[in-house]
Amino acid sequence: MSLLKIENVVKRFQSKAAVDGISMEIEKGTIFGLLGPNGAGKTTLIRMITRILHADEGKIFLNGEELNDMHPSQIGYMPEERGLYKKMKVGEQLMYLAQLRGMSYDNARKSIGDWLTRFEMKDWWNKKIDELSKGMQQKVQFVSTITHDPKLIVLDEPFTGLDPVNTEMMKNEIINLKNNGATIIFSTHRMEQVEEICEEIALINLGKVILNGNVTDIRNTYKENKFILEFNKLPGKDLSSDFEIVSSDEKNMIIRLKENQTSTQLLQQLISDGAEIRSFNESLPSLNEIFIKLVTENK
Repeated sequence: MSLLKIENVVKRFQSKAAVDGISMEIEKGTIFGLLGPNGAGKTTLIRMITRILHADEGKIFLNGEELNDMHPSQIGYMPEERGLYKKMKVGEQLMYLAQLRGMSYDNARKSIGDWLTRFEMKDWWNKKIDELSKGMQQKVQFVSTITHDPKLIVLDEPFTGLDPVNTEMMKNEIINLKNNGATIIFSTHRMEQVEEICEEIALINLGKVILNGNVTDIRNTYKENKFILEFNKLPGKDLSSDFEIVSSDEKNMIIRLKENQTSTQLLQQLISDGAEIRSFNESLPSLNEIFIKLVTENK
């Protein structure tokens, strides 16, 4: 069952449609990648999901109920533009934000304490925000987003400013939140991060969804029948008359099959020509390659 359902949503600014008839569903307990170039409409859509903006047309449903002013307490939103009060202390700021979302003092204090300990931040309670590095502030913002145990978590470029160790720590916590039932919208320009943690994606361009589906299925849809081979011994015969050689060196080769050719035929040919194959893998396009291809085609 979908946690979030978006039906033909439109948002205009003056005469321009920033979001132009977008529809999609996001299943419960998934990590969903919301992708698109700058100005595609991602942030406008996120602001409608989080009730910062209201749609001009269409409807948004959370857990089967049309989105209303009671739902923000069930949503955690970490915007790309950080919204921390620089002169406030970490603890008092997190307490303030948690109580704004309806948590009692005791529940907020316990949840914040648990998260600060988990993120190795338990000694930060009395530090002012402007005393922290950008990466440390990012971790505080993440804690403020999830303290109230939201059903839907929206993360816009959550790894900005984090070193590799803290990126991995936050990534693991995002996966743990998903495994514990949270639904997560992950918006980023970093395609390699999307491939690592997202199960489903939507690619938005010029206010419209131009691609939507399972990450693995999408990569398979756009594959080009290319295979990466590593050899202990190269074949004794030139293969270029039978197959398209994309690249080749002393130990490696990338081959693209022609129409109606199969990988079995390629392997049989290589073996009959005396090749000793160390590895044989199909080369699927990265999301970054698919992203560039589709955005370029949809200008």
